[in-house]
Amino acid sequence: MKASILKQDLTREFYTDEKCFITELSNSSDDIELSIARARVEPGVTTSLHKLRNTAERYYIVSGQGSVEVGDLLAEIVEPGDVVIIPPMVKQRITNTGTDDLIFLALCTPRFVTDAYLEVKQNNAESDI
Repeated sequence: MKASILKQDLTREFYTDEKCFITELSNSSDDIELSIARARVEPGVTTSLHKLRNTAERYYIVSGQGSVEVGDLLAEIVEPGDVVIIPPMVKQRITNTGTDDLIFLALCTPRFVTDAYLEVKQNNAESDI
């Protein structure tokens, strides 16, 4: 890892099959221990049910309101300042229950790689995306 300052560039935002918009803020092979992404979920949208192989994730809610489902926990409303902790291989999804975009930071350890993403089908079978 090298000392650096990374500037947020929302023009690099992209849409995912998970049904949310992502802007990678920090995700580099020079810093394999952590990645940070800005996620944006539009009103009324629920992200795809998924889990991450060998990767823990934390959501830090920046703005908006949502309902998050993590593992066997009951769905719970989340608001700005809330943190959601998601261990590796625990199913997760979030719904924007508000009228504005739901924005949160997704912090992954080790850093997120696409091979870690596993969609959870309704019948609980897994498939790589």
